[in-house]
Amino acid sequence: MTAISDRIASRSLMPGARLPSVRGFAKAMQVSVSTVVEAYERLAAEGTIRSRPGSGFYVCGSLPPLSLSESGTASDPNVDPLWIARQSLEMGDDVLKPGCGWLPPSWLPQPGLRRALRTLARGDMGVLANYGTPLGLPPLRQLLARRLGDHGITVRPDQIMLTESGTHAIDLLCRFLVEPGDTVLVDDPCYFNFHALLRAHRVNVIGVPFTPTGPDIELFGEALERHKPRLYITNSAIHNPTGAVLSPVTAHRLLKLAEASGLIIIEDDIFADFEHVPAPRLAAFDGLDRVIHIGSFSKTLSASVRCGFIAARRDWIDGLVDLKVASSFSSGQLSAELVYLTLKDGSYRKHVEALRLRLAKTMSEVSARLEAIGIVPWLKPQAGMFLWCRLPEGLNAADVARACVAEGIVLAPGNVFSLSDGAGRFMRFNVAQSTDPRIFDVLEASMRRLK
Repeated sequence: MTAISDRIASRSLMPGARLPSVRGFAKAMQVSVSTVVEAYERLAAEGTIRSRPGSGFYVCGSLPPLSLSESGTASDPNVDPLWIARQSLEMGDDVLKPGCGWLPPSWLPQPGLRRALRTLARGDMGVLANYGTPLGLPPLRQLLARRLGDHGITVRPDQIMLTESGTHAIDLLCRFLVEPGDTVLVDDPCYFNFHALLRAHRVNVIGVPFTPTGPDIELFGEALERHKPRLYITNSAIHNPTGAVLSPVTAHRLLKLAEASGLIIIEDDIFADFEHVPAPRLAAFDGLDRVIHIGSFSKTLSASVRCGFIAARRDWIDGLVDLKVASSFSSGQLSAELVYLTLKDGSYRKHVEALRLRLAKTMSEVSARLEAIGIVPWLKPQAGMFLWCRLPEGLNAADVARACVAEGIVLAPGNVFSLSDGAGRFMRFNVAQSTDPRIFDVLEASMRRLK
């Protein structure tokens, strides 16, 4: 009964859809026929499904509102992919947030942002009042084309469309590329909001184990063969949550598999400016043929300035522009102008150079503090702000997270990143948000109580 209810709640079974036969579903679930009959009868009594004599059972026409929390797969319903976001966003500044995914305000280029805001306030009133163009601010798209060229991605400004954020970019691409019931591959673990967003698009999400050099290529090939996915979403460069970097060999093999199977790849390059040395970009190897490259500026500039981008084939950009106009009408011109003025200012380059050094130093310090209380990093990241760590034997990260949030500390337990629930002993730490000694004191005390 729960399996059918979950499929209806997640929209994988739509109104009017025929349910599996009683015998077929019993075989698939490895239960008795009588158990399935009883479940179907109870659902029919509730009005969720109805029987058509001689034909079978069908989903009723009325459909409850989509509930992302109820359609999830996490084994712990209280700590799901939306848990970290809600805890981090809803709690005040007095709460410590080593589980969040952004830098503290003091780490961001406040002088540059203030200069840009003053310039805009004194400038053309049209920037403050008018809609932007559908593709987005031309000077910013030209600047982005040059920046992408530094990573080997050859792209014209008319192949770049601005969005409200990186999440908005993925949302538009999912609307453009997939239908409910299609299969999408993600890394396991991966950024937790990929799970939540894909649920909203009612697709079948399959996780592929992630290694220190990228997805497990053998298992990736098996997933392509078995599930025939339409799309694969991943991070390029610095991976979230693991901090791993895609190797050239893995990138080459991944693209060969994608070409052979017709797979489309979205690579999210949101952490590009954290890198000391540029890692391989799938879009550079592929030439933006079946790889779509996205990014935003929320991590190094400001999470409050909502501006992202999509770089893709020109024929796809045309369709995405129509979809953008239909769903959000235009770009946020004020945000785009603010980003452009800040990026072209020479102080931004100095800011990110200093930021990389500060993160590297903090990464080493936080790693040492965690290891001292028995929390061990999975690997030592080359750059970025995340440490993916294993807790001591016998501890569950969700239990530790619940204990710590009661003490005013928001953590990021591993299974919210893992579709298979295979990261119960892991936790992601944002080192920039992990400098307060109270974090380690509360962690150590909580782990001691839970052992």
